[in-house]
Amino acid sequence: MHEHGDLVPSFLRARKTCFIDGLGWELPCTEGMEFDQYDTPECRWVIMHEYGEILGGLRLMPTTSRCAIYTYMLRDAQLGLLEKIPRDVLFSEAPVSPTVWEGTRLFIVDNAGSKRRHALQLALFEHMLRSAEHMGAQHVLGFVPDGWSRWTKRLGLSGTPVGPKVTIDGVVSQAAVMRVQTALSRFAKVV
Repeated sequence: MHEHGDLVPSFLRARKTCFIDGLGWELPCTEGMEFDQYDTPECRWVIMHEYGEILGGLRLMPTTSRCAIYTYMLRDAQLGLLEKIPRDVLFSEAPVSPTVWEGTRLFIVDNAGSKRRHALQLALFEHMLRSAEHMGAQHVLGFVPDGWSRWTKRLGLSGTPVGPKVTIDGVVSQAAVMRVQTALSRFAKVV
């Protein structure tokens, strides 16, 4: 964090703006920044910015991580550690593998503009996948909004549902997994 100046605090402030102010989620917030038990030295943040102005980002967490009683979000939900997410969030037992990473808190800032949003989404997914691959991941697991399949298809990507649709605070979401190499092949064609 010390190598990037104000970038990480700016990213955490942008997360607050998106998830707490924009979506009304009840999340931990300190000094205008949103962060929780999963923002540990084991996670990797993918932060998109333009001269320090945050455009979007996400958090990647190895499914092998552990910090006190916590591991990663979907597994902790299965273990009953998270009040808002049901224990049956996945069809099978949550993976614990160095080749599976969890992606959470993915966002693009609201003021990015509709014309630019598609390019930013593509860039964010590409950097997420390249970062995951660099860390040895073969799959990225996430808990995504109901419209995720339309969104990823529009980007030329695909994922597989690995859990039932659940409604939390009026939002329908579902666990899904994306194969890193398959998804990266989409970007190889673009380059």
